[in-house]
Amino acid sequence: MNRRNFLLSSAAASLATVVRPGLAASAAAPDAVLQGLIRDHDARVPALLAQQENRPGHRWSGGLADGHGIHTVSGTNGFVAALAAAACAPGSAYFGSTALVEPMRRGIAYMLKAQHADGTIDYYATNFHSTPDLAFILEHACPACALLRASPVPALRAVADELGQFIRRGGEALTVGGVHTPNHRWIVCSALAWVNSLYPDRRYVARVDQWLAETIDLDPDGQYTEKSTTVYSPHVNRALLTVARLLNRPELAEPVRKNLEMTIYYVHPDGEVVTEASRRQDRYQRGSLAPYYYSYRTLALRDGNGRFAAMARQIERSVAPRHPGSLTTFLTEPDFGRPLPPDAPLPTDYAKVFAYSSLARIRRGPASGTILAANTTLFSFRKGAAALEAVRFATAFFGKGQFTGDALEVKDGRYVLRQELDGPYFQPLTAQQIADGEHVKMAPNGTLANHKNWRARSEVQTLQAVVTITEKDGAFTLEFTIRGTEFVPVAIELAFRHGGKLEGVKPAPGVKDGWLLEGGTGRYSLGQDTIEFGPGRVEHTYTQVRGALPKWDGQSVYLTGATPFGFTLRIA
Repeated sequence: MNRRNFLLSSAAASLATVVRPGLAASAAAPDAVLQGLIRDHDARVPALLAQQENRPGHRWSGGLADGHGIHTVSGTNGFVAALAAAACAPGSAYFGSTALVEPMRRGIAYMLKAQHADGTIDYYATNFHSTPDLAFILEHACPACALLRASPVPALRAVADELGQFIRRGGEALTVGGVHTPNHRWIVCSALAWVNSLYPDRRYVARVDQWLAETIDLDPDGQYTEKSTTVYSPHVNRALLTVARLLNRPELAEPVRKNLEMTIYYVHPDGEVVTEASRRQDRYQRGSLAPYYYSYRTLALRDGNGRFAAMARQIERSVAPRHPGSLTTFLTEPDFGRPLPPDAPLPTDYAKVFAYSSLARIRRGPASGTILAANTTLFSFRKGAAALEAVRFATAFFGKGQFTGDALEVKDGRYVLRQELDGPYFQPLTAQQIADGEHVKMAPNGTLANHKNWRARSEVQTLQAVVTITEKDGAFTLEFTIRGTEFVPVAIELAFRHGGKLEGVKPAPGVKDGWLLEGGTGRYSLGQDTIEFGPGRVEHTYTQVRGALPKWDGQSVYLTGATPFGFTLRIA
């Protein structure tokens, strides 16, 4: 389990603001929701306690190990934060319990031991002496410290002081440490704002301002640089809202609003999020809206935004019976529990182009399609629970024929993707080119690093591929036109999600979970939902052409032919 998933899965996943002494959190939240969160949280505490390292003399005594048996600061921090929430939640079986003091103290002692002298920590999966991973941790350690500070129990307030040692050492690291990826800047800012709220220091604010001077990396579509719709975009949203609140920077809520508006159109009818355009590890993964809950609910309440309220309620329904909010959020942000404004209708019938993501989204009620350029998945389609996760194709053209549209052209309801390839051969070098001996520095493709010594090209082969997509009433037509060098094998892959039932197809020789549609119409069904596709076409069984990506992890149906290739596929 990675650092983010651990924290998101713990009850401390959504810590959010400084606790004010005397706060009556239970009065601010709907009783049923708060009671349910407390009940669920209490149920997880025994299992957490059982995970703590208690072997006498163990090097990492007090820590929690991950699934690989490696004790981590992130996991242990989540443990401490969860116990802090239980001990500070009115109505919890653990409220005010001093029985949780020693496990927390031992966990914090491990964290201090694992923390480097410069305040950083290690993320053993990949990063060492890591400032950004420290920032992810402090985003949760600081609210836990705030909760413990506000406790009426002296022993719990003393634990806050011990946790504060880790936080203050971490704050020193954040004032000078660097980052790896764009989102890290805003996570570091969020953590600094938190540390400053507990231990005010103008150096923390100055460092935040230094990062913010770069301006927020939001494109005109409303998407952040990494386009990570299920991991980093919601992280960034939360971080910016945290800085906006704790440092009184209300303007930082504006990019969050724009991202949340865009995300409304990135949602499939079943509530999953489009991930195909992501530049990070969630690309092509099934994505939940749950990480957006905090941002949608916060701005729905702040702005009186009915569409954001509808999105928050949709998330609540999609993850039921568990609530997407966290106990700590309700404890630390009394306003978070106020009733949402009435829903405003969410769009269910639209065609939207997001040019900066090279993506178009079309939805007609329960059916939705995604068209992508600059992506090996050129199209995906959902009908309720039935998922055609990718349409891809490749040609056996010099081992580089996996289709990726250069750009998305949109005109008069037609979405056009193009790719042009060439395959040259190379002539002998001239006497002049080999005179200085540079010709021995040959690149693998036969050219030379020094452009003046490039080999002359001959017998150049070309291939032009165009895919034109149109839609009417939720049915999509994909027209494939491939011209140029003749008799180049073509294989189109329709990659359906595992678990459905295919009809009208036959097994593809030697391909596990691979099928051929020779003619007529094929059907893929999951539950009550069906996707129809066709007509079929099979001119050969060379489905894994050289240079193609490996088969999709799903139930793949292939259509095949050779150039010149003209074919129209209907998906509905």
